[in-house]
Amino acid sequence: MTTHKDIATPSRTKEIMEKYGFSVKKSLGQNFIVDPNILSNIVAASDIDKNTNVIEVGPGIGALTEHLARASKEVIAFEIDNRLLPVLADTLSPYDNVSIVHSDVLKVNLQQALPEMIDLDEPLVVVANLPYYITTPIIMHFLETPVRIDGLTIMMQKEVAERITAAPGSKAYGSLSIAIQYHMKAEIAFIVPKTVFIPQPNVDSAIIKLTRRATPSVTVKNEKSFFSLVRSAFVQRRKTLWNNLLIRYGKEDSTREKLIKALEVAGIDPKRRGETLSLEEFARLSDAIDEIVLEKD
Repeated sequence: MTTHKDIATPSRTKEIMEKYGFSVKKSLGQNFIVDPNILSNIVAASDIDKNTNVIEVGPGIGALTEHLARASKEVIAFEIDNRLLPVLADTLSPYDNVSIVHSDVLKVNLQQALPEMIDLDEPLVVVANLPYYITTPIIMHFLETPVRIDGLTIMMQKEVAERITAAPGSKAYGSLSIAIQYHMKAEIAFIVPKTVFIPQPNVDSAIIKLTRRATPSVTVKNEKSFFSLVRSAFVQRRKTLWNNLLIRYGKEDSTREKLIKALEVAGIDPKRRGETLSLEEFARLSDAIDEIVLEKD
């Protein structure tokens, strides 16, 4: 494939935006990267090759998309902003392995939509520069789809990346950390300074790499109960685990007695805060609550 002049330079980005009279919409979280090295590093971190199919969300003017097209088998890019469709048709015209889908990815049934474009038995990853305001719903959408996503390499607000990769006992650790670490290994690949974007955001970004685990990080009897317990443990972070459990399961004497027993069985001190519990401890407590507290539910 012929090498083309990178989209992701300040001059080319401005030239494309001027050509189409395009101005970014703050409401869509549009920030365009103007440093090709950053894009090369994102592609390198994602471990894709010519056997890998890639989903991208929010391709913008195609800066990351073209790097993905050069490195992967097929790229399916979901773009919600119809003003960008003619821009992408132009900037990505050299690449015949890119499909632009004009749609909100959160409203797409991936199990129905993707087989028309790619073979779901082949490796499939998500690589994207996500809009800050909707990062978490998009990640959860990919984790919860029946389609097997092998990994996600995504740019997001540094603070959110720190929450996703946080360990127990840290301020950043919470239900989001657990929801993602349950399914995926999570690590920050590198930090991206705000200076490499047009327009410049207020905060730095991070590239996070999520790799699908062969099996969930902990075994639980009931996933729904497990995640319900996790959410309730962080409802009021400053409260003890015990107080949050009472808010979630009820304050009746019989319920209190069952909760005390469940905590004993799980070997967890009720005075601890939710943020100190590991995934293993949450799993033990979830199973104990399921058996002792929710037995008749």
